[in-house]
Amino acid sequence: MAQDAARKIDLGKDAKNSVRAVLDAVKADGRTSLTAPEGKLVCDAYGIPVPKEGVAKSAADAAKLAGGMGFPVVMKIVSPDILHKTEAGGVIVGVKTAAEAEAAYDTILANAKKYKADAKIEGIQIQQMLLGGTEVIIGSITDGSFGKLVAFGLGGVLVEVLKDVTFRLAPATNDDALSMLDGIQAHEMLEGVRGGDPVNREALSDIIVKVSQLVTDFPEIVELDLNPVFATKKDAIAADVRIVVDFDYKPRPAPRSNEDIVTAMNRIMMPKAVAVIGASAEAGKIGNSVMKNLINGGYKGEIYPIHPKADEIMGRKAYKSVKDVPGVIDTAVFAIPAKFVAGALIECGEKKIPGAVLIPSGFAEANEPALQEEIVEIGKKYDVRLMGPNIYGFYYTPANLCATFCTAYDVKGSAALSSQSGGIGMAIIGFSRSAKMGVSAIVGLGNKSDIDEDDLLAFFEQDPNTTIIAQHCEDLKDGRAFAEAAKRVSKKKPVVVLKAGRTSAGAKAASSHTGALAGNDKIYEDVLKQSGVIRARSLRQLLEFARGIPVLPTPKGENVLIITGAGGSGVLLSDAVVDNGLSLMAMPPDLDTAFRKFIPPFGAAGNPVDITGGEPPITYVNTVKLGLSDERIHSLILGYWHTIVTPPMVFARNMVEVKNEMEAKGFVKPIVASLAGDVEVEEAAEYLYQNGIPAYAYSTELPVEVLGAKYKWARGAGLL
Repeated sequence: MAQDAARKIDLGKDAKNSVRAVLDAVKADGRTSLTAPEGKLVCDAYGIPVPKEGVAKSAADAAKLAGGMGFPVVMKIVSPDILHKTEAGGVIVGVKTAAEAEAAYDTILANAKKYKADAKIEGIQIQQMLLGGTEVIIGSITDGSFGKLVAFGLGGVLVEVLKDVTFRLAPATNDDALSMLDGIQAHEMLEGVRGGDPVNREALSDIIVKVSQLVTDFPEIVELDLNPVFATKKDAIAADVRIVVDFDYKPRPAPRSNEDIVTAMNRIMMPKAVAVIGASAEAGKIGNSVMKNLINGGYKGEIYPIHPKADEIMGRKAYKSVKDVPGVIDTAVFAIPAKFVAGALIECGEKKIPGAVLIPSGFAEANEPALQEEIVEIGKKYDVRLMGPNIYGFYYTPANLCATFCTAYDVKGSAALSSQSGGIGMAIIGFSRSAKMGVSAIVGLGNKSDIDEDDLLAFFEQDPNTTIIAQHCEDLKDGRAFAEAAKRVSKKKPVVVLKAGRTSAGAKAASSHTGALAGNDKIYEDVLKQSGVIRARSLRQLLEFARGIPVLPTPKGENVLIITGAGGSGVLLSDAVVDNGLSLMAMPPDLDTAFRKFIPPFGAAGNPVDITGGEPPITYVNTVKLGLSDERIHSLILGYWHTIVTPPMVFARNMVEVKNEMEAKGFVKPIVASLAGDVEVEEAAEYLYQNGIPAYAYSTELPVEVLGAKYKWARGAGLL
């Protein structure tokens, strides 16, 4: 970090003034892109290495400039009207003599005029030709949700074919930049292949950091390409610079302070008094279901039914308006048609109610954006935070609060879950109940007119009742605010995200290579990873991670050992270990000998340890004890095979006894189990899970995915 700070200081005011002068000239010309010489001035100001170059105004001038910097050279058209120079026939490489330079000048000029007759031509750029090295691309784009992003990938033609590129939020740290070099699929090419030299990693990371600082300092730079950058063992130099500007671009306003968010969210999620606007005594009405859930769920705070005509509802005095309620109200749950919401929300604002839970649909999702904009403005005016609209409400079990029309939920635990979709919310409720997974909260976010995922992160971060946060989203309204919150929160508590809509956005035509490569999901993938988020690939995985990660203790190291009663399971479990970024421990000879004392001669030590299928319970007991007691082993994966000799529940009870016995001696390690067999393995898996061993019948993938997720969090939080 100190190194990055020093780089920013080095740039100083002169660098910014130089770039500002260039951009002011571009703006004065009414242009949206910089010429190559202007791009060089910007790069020079920020210390981004570019080749020697000059601009020739005649063929003789071209020959003189080229001779002065030394052949071979590259010659390129300089025109604000020709952004893609190669398409226009405006680039000639490998010019070796003065005569060739003069001829190339005339050819490029003719090609440019043929490509765009009215193009303004400022001359021909003569550039020192870079020879050798690996071609990479370093660039930046501006994303609607995440703002400024810096990109890195293979350069030249390969970048278009392979689309092997990775993104980070700008400004990027040196560590971020170095992680980008390892984040592309072809990262081994940077290490040198077939006897080639490795690239200079520090030189590349230095350019990435400087590009990221440049686009942060000048938000009007909306796209930037350095392509190709020639990376060698000695240095890295950008051969071509393309910069696109938008002087109307406005960065997102800064989000609320964390303190303000938490103050409001505490009152909304843990209210002392709740008003139900649209409360009803009539069964089947949403306002009736909300009232029932609040009362039957065991909420002990005040409940105020709001109804224009009723005197009392479900044994509680009813009021015509929240303004008629004598006491303080923390949260108002809306169960009225969309067209009446704005009027009631104004009354909430006048009553100084900090939070509105907007169950009604009929807003932006129903092609009524004006209705939604109206309530957003009211919320801003009166400082009322809005949850929804178009949601099922929320649960906060520590307060026995069921502010929802869904069924009441009372299995308390430490997992906080949220969803953008009502249907997914119902799936979360159903799974949590079925799996006996205790939750601290289940929250619907719907249209996210105001409160979104980063507001929930801020609340759950400081909530002592929550140890893991799992969120389903279709988009992130403010991706940068979310990423910054997640980076902070994930150091303390695991954050799991299921991002729906994993296909490339691809709709916006981009004028840079980097922009064209920025598939929406690739950005999410990289930024979530940068933020320490564990990404779930399916709804089931989100739910299993929410359930399993808190059960597992944090591993003390990377060495994973498989103990299995079935060779086939051992192979599949080994595959899953690799797929989930885990490390199969290399078996030391002394440990191999120790395991062989417990397994039959035709079994296999090594890793996996295959005890074979016909072994009695004591073989499982002895091998698992050894696995737990040896300090070199950091986590265990058990592969059980259903046999008459060791029935499923016998296996399960033995494993729980061994785990408890070893924990009492101070050997605490993550254990997961895969159970193959007849239907009895289902009961055994459930017994194991309820006793601290995440176990799955009929799956070799799920237990390893849960273990892998725990490792991802531990690494990101700096616990390994």
